[in-house]
Amino acid sequence: MRNHLRALRVARGWTQAVLADELDVSRQTINALETGRYDPSLPLAFALSRLFEQPIESIFDPEPARPNVPQGR
Repeated sequence: MRNHLRALRVARGWTQAVLADELDVSRQTINALETGRYDPSLPLAFALSRLFEQPIESIFDPEPARPNVPQGR
């Protein structure tokens, strides 16, 4: 899942450590979220949504759809 967490965090002038403290998670969790190595739990996604005052769907994007490959004949 892609996301805009890094841009949101940087726009507020926060370090990963500050964001981690706000959410009561580790800095490593924030790094894993920002690099797409970890998808947030639903409670964490809601916490991020409240913190950044944005809907979840504006923070997280589903993976892009696979290109439409024509079927063989």
